[in-house]
Amino acid sequence: MDIRDTVIKIDLSAISHNIKTIHELIGADVAILAVIKANAYGHGAVQVAKTFMDAGVTYLGVATLSEAIELRNVYPDCPIFILGHTPDRFADIVVKNRFTQTVIDYGQALALSESALRAGTAAKVHLKVETGLVRLGMRDPDEAIRICALPGLEVEGLFSHLALAGAENDNMQWRRLCDFSDAMRNSGINLRYIHIADSVATVDRPEFRSNMVRPGSLCFGMHSWESDAFVDVRQSIRFETRVTQVHVLKPGEGAGYEYHWIAPGPGRSLIATLPFGYCDGYPRRLYERGYVTIRGKKCPFAGLIGMDQCMVDATAVPDVKQGDRVIIYGDGDGDGMSLQEAADLCGTFKNDIIARLTVRPPREYIHKQPDASPQKK
Repeated sequence: MDIRDTVIKIDLSAISHNIKTIHELIGADVAILAVIKANAYGHGAVQVAKTFMDAGVTYLGVATLSEAIELRNVYPDCPIFILGHTPDRFADIVVKNRFTQTVIDYGQALALSESALRAGTAAKVHLKVETGLVRLGMRDPDEAIRICALPGLEVEGLFSHLALAGAENDNMQWRRLCDFSDAMRNSGINLRYIHIADSVATVDRPEFRSNMVRPGSLCFGMHSWESDAFVDVRQSIRFETRVTQVHVLKPGEGAGYEYHWIAPGPGRSLIATLPFGYCDGYPRRLYERGYVTIRGKKCPFAGLIGMDQCMVDATAVPDVKQGDRVIIYGDGDGDGMSLQEAADLCGTFKNDIIARLTVRPPREYIHKQPDASPQKK
């Protein structure tokens, strides 16, 4: 039961549809490592994980050990991949929970090897190659070859991360990963998975798909690619609330902290108070350019956005009343501000907008009947 008017609605059927679309795009021979880090981009990782597994992904990818443990506590047998670095002192936890761990250097591999030997098992790992993002990974194939010789390790894959610095640089990174893989293969080491494609490259660079892709925002229906390709994915998240109270202001009256907004006149202004704020993950800087949608009408903010509440100028909705439904983020197609528009207004990108959403607004998970018709581009 929702105990707030402010709620984030998650369409699980849209996620299922999106994974099916990605499977069709990449083909049966390419595995999906679905990235659900940052609380599944605000969707709720624990709550959406089963939808991903039922849709046939090979791995659920997270950024941190704590994110992995949260999933393991609910899903004891789910394949979980930690994309970020886990400090060596936590190697025993990685091994005990059967996480597939990113390995960035020999020292980390040695810690996992020793932990696995103590536990009488094998630690499954993927080796991270630094190809140009200059963030994590090794550059010397000889280091990777030494790692593969360690006991207690199952080295399953090799991967890297694109800097997305233009086609020429992307191609360079792909060549470096391939050269690294070739060097290992020439030493008799053949790994099951090679992967570098994120959401963007999964669509735009089919030659980078290899035999595994790592879509994140694409799984949630966000338009992440740069080409003109049409991919039938559907946004799976909406952010809504309801009007708490309506005030009538005369010309010249102020609203909100420091009276950043003054009723313009010549007639009255209708100010609707809404029960959400920047502690729910809404960007405070949008108070000057952002808006919500009430009964299909755009209602701009009236003054600064507070921690828990904000006000909007609802004069365009003459009969606005308490309890009216308010769309904070919709699909952008006449149904509220899109995530992309919010990102553009903030001078950032949509992953930043969606990752801001905090755990405070309750999530409502819904299953819609599948729609056979593709969405508009």
